[in-house]
Amino acid sequence: MSFQTSAVILSWIAILLLALVVSGLVRQVHALSSGAVGRRAAVGLRPGSPAPGFRDLAPPSPATLVLLFLDGGCATCDQLLDEATEQGPRTDAVLRVLYRQAVPPQAADRPMTILGEQADLFDRYDAIATPFAAVIDPGGRVRRSEPVGSRVALRQLLDQVGNPSGQPAPSQRGGAR
Repeated sequence: MSFQTSAVILSWIAILLLALVVSGLVRQVHALSSGAVGRRAAVGLRPGSPAPGFRDLAPPSPATLVLLFLDGGCATCDQLLDEATEQGPRTDAVLRVLYRQAVPPQAADRPMTILGEQADLFDRYDAIATPFAAVIDPGGRVRRSEPVGSRVALRQLLDQVGNPSGQPAPSQRGGAR
């Protein structure tokens, strides 16, 4: 057998192996896109379910309550705490910031209610990852419960809470007309 014949045979073997690998990858992509692979169950409480601990957390006046679950060692949580401090006075919702452990020093002197040692509420609201937010209506029912991964996401959530119709606030539409 000549060198040229050996090279052709090895090339065809390599092409066949490559075809098998590509077909396996195509099957995996198809399985992921069609949802055949088990997806993780949704986190947080379902909308409409009763809010745990609502009587202890509720504002004195009937208002929408936003619970923000944060962690002291999380950089994104620190950014969301800053955003909540800025946006808190601008929204009709009442903010409560909850920490699983003790309140970290950077959160101590904020103009909002910040509660530490709330591991029980983290579990009851199924806040398995931080930052996480739960929106509760004045009647004590969960309206939304979801992870909030950025300052923009928190700002949008607070805008939607302050404006239940879902229309963007005037400052977001691109100016006055």
